[in-house]
Amino acid sequence: MKLLFDQNLSFRLCRALGDVFPNSSQVRRLGMDEASDVKIWEYALHHDYLIVTQDADFYDLSLLHEAPPKLLWLRCGNQPTWVIEGLIRHHQKEVLEFAEDPSLSCLELY
Repeated sequence: MKLLFDQNLSFRLCRALGDVFPNSSQVRRLGMDEASDVKIWEYALHHDYLIVTQDADFYDLSLLHEAPPKLLWLRCGNQPTWVIEGLIRHHQKEVLEFAEDPSLSCLELY
C-alpha cells in the first residue's frame, strides 16, 4: 500500500515512512500543489493511493464518493513531521488492516 500525502504534510514523510509504506508520494512531488481536492482524489483513485491529510474537505469527498481511494485523516492538528511520522508508525497495523477492509473508507488518527 502506498500513501499520498496532502500538500499540508511534508514530502519528507515519503522517505521517513518508506520502509513501511514504500512508493508513497506527496502532492507537491507530483506537481499537484495547485490541484483541487477533487483532482487529488481522482489521481489517488487511478494510481492506487491511500490519501493522508489533515483536511476535512477530503472527509466530505469520502462521504460523497466512497472508497476507493481510502482516506487516512490525521486529527492531531499541526505537528512537526517527526510527530506525524510517529503517529502513523504507532498505528501502522491499524492502517494496514484498514487498507484491506473494503467496508471502510476513512480512518481517523488522533
